[in-house]
Amino acid sequence: MIRSLLPIASLLFGVSLLLFGNGLLNTLLALRGGMEGYSDSLIGYIMSGYFVGFFVGFYAGLPMLRRIGHIRAFALCAAVSAVVVLAHVLLVNPYTWMLLRVVTGAVLVILYTIIESWLNNETPAERRGQVFAIYMAVNLGSLALTQQLLKLDSPMNFTLFALSAMLVCISLVPITWTRLPQPSVAEVKRYSLRRLLKTAPVAVAGGVLSGLAMGAFWGLMPVYGQRIGLDSGQVATLMSASIVGGALFQYPLGRYSDKHDRRLVLAITAAVGCAIALASWLLPTPYWLVLTSMALWGGAAFAIYPVSVAHLVDRIDSHDILPAGSALLLLHGMGAAIGPALAGSLMEWSSPATLLLYFACAHALIAGYIAFKLTRPATIAEAEPETSAPFVPMLRTTPAALEMLPDEAISADDVDNSVDPNASPATGSDSSPAANIETSIIVDTAHPDGVLAGMTAEGGLAGMNAANHDDSEPLSGYEEDDTPQIRHCVG
Repeated sequence: MIRSLLPIASLLFGVSLLLFGNGLLNTLLALRGGMEGYSDSLIGYIMSGYFVGFFVGFYAGLPMLRRIGHIRAFALCAAVSAVVVLAHVLLVNPYTWMLLRVVTGAVLVILYTIIESWLNNETPAERRGQVFAIYMAVNLGSLALTQQLLKLDSPMNFTLFALSAMLVCISLVPITWTRLPQPSVAEVKRYSLRRLLKTAPVAVAGGVLSGLAMGAFWGLMPVYGQRIGLDSGQVATLMSASIVGGALFQYPLGRYSDKHDRRLVLAITAAVGCAIALASWLLPTPYWLVLTSMALWGGAAFAIYPVSVAHLVDRIDSHDILPAGSALLLLHGMGAAIGPALAGSLMEWSSPATLLLYFACAHALIAGYIAFKLTRPATIAEAEPETSAPFVPMLRTTPAALEMLPDEAISADDVDNSVDPNASPATGSDSSPAANIETSIIVDTAHPDGVLAGMTAEGGLAGMNAANHDDSEPLSGYEEDDTPQIRHCVG
């Protein structure tokens, strides 16, 4: 394990510093906005700006990487991000902050894309699952710990803004210091939203509605804590408790979903989250009980998106995991962009505690939609896959993270049910020991002619271009590339 982590230690350290800086800024701005007298709805719109920037970075990132490379792009975006952090405290204006949050969202998505594509490129296939789990642990751990930095000073002072900018700047050091080769940039074929909705409607519902809830959580939970009388240190602990709860419950809930109908698990998880949020809204609770209830709510809320992704992977072909996962991530981001603005308006119209009612409604919609789908005759007749992809804990990140999914996350049906055990290897397959690739033959059902396509059993997603049916001709539907670590798909 240690040997596999040493080459990527600088990348993990860099992303940890970046998350410390960004996670601190997110909560800091919500608290400072409340102290400046901004209304809940206005703070909600400011926080929605980050997720609007997410879409900008989603589409602008890859062209930038092709143009200037990973290290230069990281240095550029980190420098812009640090300047933007300091601009918040120099230009204290809600509409200026809204624009700055858009810029922050755009550059941070590009920064995460750079690190995640680099991790994917440097991780051997047999270690991908371990590295992905460690990467997600670094994400959640950094976000939980950085909340405690709020106890160092008042959000009204310059100190915490300077600290956030310093953390973003210092994340440049381990990244620019690395001697790892820069990965090539992947081309991802598009997966239509209509096709996604038809293939996995429950995953779409889980992605969009969990985005509505989680976007409001990240943007407005500090405001809620502040409005009910908590000081900055107590708000920091409240945020940390929610994140830690999400980290602790994600894996057991996900593994349980591996052995049961994921749709039912999603419905139950959402219903539990709804019940906890509703109880917290109805019942006046002391501070310690608020921490406990939000930790339990976080355990349910943080699990909905990754279980939705796992359900999606169960329903699609292996070569569609990246484009379909990217489409679901986009829908999740849309929900997250709407969530803070919608919840903030409701809080201003009613009371700060309405945020908890908003969480309950979002989760109730997920549970209700799944219950409706499961009671329809067509859905009852639709069997769940006999072999499902194992659950992988995750946060909403970037499409590059989907390429780090372990090989086991690819549905076994794509190989086991398509391979003739008595078939001989395809003509022209590379069988030399030096290649060290075990090749299976599957039918590419997405191709109009249903031609045979090669897929490495060891290489998973990253190895789909490694086995050709002809020495001089690339697989139909894929471009030939000298660097098979990241394949290029064409739509």
